[in-house]
Amino acid sequence: MTFSALHLSKRESHLLDRRIKLRHLETVTAIARQGSLKGACAELNLTQPALSKTLKELEEILGAALMTRDRGGVRLTPEGEVFLEFAGQSLAALRRGVSGVAELREGGAEVLRVGALPSVAVRLMPRVVARFRELSPATRLVLRDGAHGALTRDLQSGALDLVIGRMGAPDSMAGVSFTQLYQEGVVCVVRSQHPLLARPVLAPQDLVDWPVLYPPEGAAIRPLVDRWCLAQGLGPFHDRIDCVSGAFGRRFLRQSDMLWFISEGVVAPEIDDGALAALPLDLGLTAGPVGLMTRPDSAASRSRQLFERALRHEAESLPTS
Repeated sequence: MTFSALHLSKRESHLLDRRIKLRHLETVTAIARQGSLKGACAELNLTQPALSKTLKELEEILGAALMTRDRGGVRLTPEGEVFLEFAGQSLAALRRGVSGVAELREGGAEVLRVGALPSVAVRLMPRVVARFRELSPATRLVLRDGAHGALTRDLQSGALDLVIGRMGAPDSMAGVSFTQLYQEGVVCVVRSQHPLLARPVLAPQDLVDWPVLYPPEGAAIRPLVDRWCLAQGLGPFHDRIDCVSGAFGRRFLRQSDMLWFISEGVVAPEIDDGALAALPLDLGLTAGPVGLMTRPDSAASRSRQLFERALRHEAESLPTS
């Protein structure tokens, strides 16, 4: 290769880098997260023609197809998988940089962003946060609770530093490191004066005629409850509401005869104070690991290290399911 050709190659490489914009990175990562162009459009608030145009621009810049589309959805090509890995890292680094500037302008306090599934938010987080504030009083803590999918997506994108909750399905855990803290089961709870509590012996088949609050599709406990029902020979409940909202469930059960399949941690305080009662059923099949989720490519800040120390200390003191 001559000097002039080498010089041209470097110029073209530099031009290539400058042609790749933030919108290109956001488009690829959103499509990969959602698994479809429609889902990515909703996430980015774009029309499908605009999204497709941005993806086509990027593929032309790179000279490679990043995704294939068929009736099953969107699949990454090998080139797409390579680009996605570094696009995600770049977006996460950029978000951390923007946050770091904002934090300095607000007084320089280190910020730690923590997501927790509802069972953890109710049962464990108050104790963890109290202990963490003793260890690191200067850290500004940002807490979020929510559904498994939303929290893990924010962890993957860099919007959260860590998440505590149940291990999800394999496809939802891509790019996430999971460290188990304890096991937690599902309970079937009712109001404290529910007629089923008066029965001397209760069998799973006794549940079929009662209305049920059932975990919806996408909930971390849904496949566990489905598996338990299948093992007991229970078909789909005809009178059911799909819901894992702790605020709704706690309130609604006090005024109805609904049965509620929910993670034990969500209703542990209500069971302890007698407002709700767990039906005497063997739900051992629903036990699953609850743990700490992080991005394996992220360095743990001092605040995160102290938070993880507080988390492990409090998790060790929980009663085993």
